[in-house]
Amino acid sequence: MSARTRMRTRSVQLVVLALVAACAGGCEKTARNMYEQPRDKALAPSTLWADGRSAREPVAGSIVHSAGIRAATTSGREGTVVPEAAVAPALPSVAETDATADTDIAQRSTWTPAVLARGRERFDIYCAPCHSVAGDGDGMIARRGFPHPPSFHIARLREAPDAHFYSVISDGYGAMYSYANRVPPDDRRAIIAYIRALQLSQHATVADLPPQARARLESTR
Repeated sequence: MSARTRMRTRSVQLVVLALVAACAGGCEKTARNMYEQPRDKALAPSTLWADGRSAREPVAGSIVHSAGIRAATTSGREGTVVPEAAVAPALPSVAETDATADTDIAQRSTWTPAVLARGRERFDIYCAPCHSVAGDGDGMIARRGFPHPPSFHIARLREAPDAHFYSVISDGYGAMYSYANRVPPDDRRAIIAYIRALQLSQHATVADLPPQARARLESTR
């Protein structure tokens, strides 16, 4: 094979490789164009719907296939969502709960330090942006114009049964939407335990302290 023929063959190979690379990149770009379409900005107003909202709830019966950054960068091939094996039984609404329901909902006998630590972690992620880390309703989102939720330290919520908090997390309340598909039942109970700890931290008395802690406190006077 002559040198000229070898050079021509090499040039053809380079052109073919360049075309293959361009096509491969185009496949991913085409797929991305399907799920990165022109759309209304989240929570922007829209005249298309009677309630004026552009953000819509999923159609009844919709099943999420994939989600998250890995799904967004792999054409949905990764980030597959595994459905929960079982759905927690429905709990009574706020109107149907009373002071006797709290121990059945939150199972206070299981409130261990580990449960409280888990509750604090979940609270800081899902609740603190609006309710604040202190639970006083002055979270960073509320400071930026979102309606301030009531403080957990007011008498009404200090006296509310645990079932009330469980129902609000599960079903939503007022401007707060449901967290049922974000916070599983055990984490809801852990959050309730931590809310009670926050309330106690602001309203505890010396008489509420264990004997050893009370003795240490008295020794500092």
